[in-house]
Amino acid sequence: MSKKETILSGMQPSGELHIGNLEAALKNWVKLQDDYNMFCCIVDWHALTGDYEHTDILKERVFQLAVDYMSAGLDPEKCAIFIQSDVKEHAELHLLFSMMITVPTLTRLPTYTEKKEEKGLDSYGFLGYPVLQAADICVYNANKVPVGKDQEKHVWLAADLAGRFNNLYGETFVIPQALFTKIPVIPGQDGRKMSKSYNNHIPIAAGEKETVDKIKKYFTDPQKIRKGDPGRPEICPIYQLHLVYTPDAENIIAPPCRTGELGCVDCKMKLAANLNESLRPLREKRVVIENNKDYIWDVLKNGGLRARERAAAVMDKVRSAMKMDYFKQ
Repeated sequence: MSKKETILSGMQPSGELHIGNLEAALKNWVKLQDDYNMFCCIVDWHALTGDYEHTDILKERVFQLAVDYMSAGLDPEKCAIFIQSDVKEHAELHLLFSMMITVPTLTRLPTYTEKKEEKGLDSYGFLGYPVLQAADICVYNANKVPVGKDQEKHVWLAADLAGRFNNLYGETFVIPQALFTKIPVIPGQDGRKMSKSYNNHIPIAAGEKETVDKIKKYFTDPQKIRKGDPGRPEICPIYQLHLVYTPDAENIIAPPCRTGELGCVDCKMKLAANLNESLRPLREKRVVIENNKDYIWDVLKNGGLRARERAAAVMDKVRSAMKMDYFKQ
């Protein structure tokens, strides 16, 4: 384990995970846990940037996210699954990093400008969100961070801050790198990227009927009004999901869609059946895990112990490099 490179990954406990989270992140993490020393964080402090007034719901959301992690296949014997706020070193390194970056640098980050306009966020904590992300990564001296292209700038910031620190105080941090993988397109009901914020998502914990109902509401090709009309699968969100959940969709779904032989209703029902079949093992496993609450909290507690051990060792090096280990003989 110690000879493996280290990975840090995490998600916010901001509500039910959906199939976009599963396909874009969780399935990839499950593959990576065998080859890396992996820390999988539930980033509850990050969740406060958008909803600091409702902390009463955080405990249940943290619990449910842990259930989703393990239902998808993350193994607490292979990776540390833990809660961000259980490891105070995240906050300490965040504070130190915040002294080394300018406000204009943060305001130029694409996600800051996008989310500020989209959600009306303008807090000090939201501005410093990427610095806390950098601390999340560097406090474990993570070599790699599995991300999508839209998160590349945040890994860049972590690498930049780690490099600045090393230049100022001596070699302390590994310079983290983004680990990109091919991520399938998972559109929501309205054709946009699937997101809880857009309320266009399909929860992985949804029942089969709920999944069918959500698929029925999906937008399709606006020119394909009825069966018999020729379709354009390349612009259809349903077809994008078929490419993920229907084997050989290019030959089974696309040709009859283009000729009009396959109507949108039948196309959606084929997708719903395949999606439900794909999710059935995960959903069955989820029911078993969710009913074992003590086990979940023990996993999170033990994961926190492992994370704190690693983070404490890194922060000892940080304080030593900065000559701030005042009581060390």
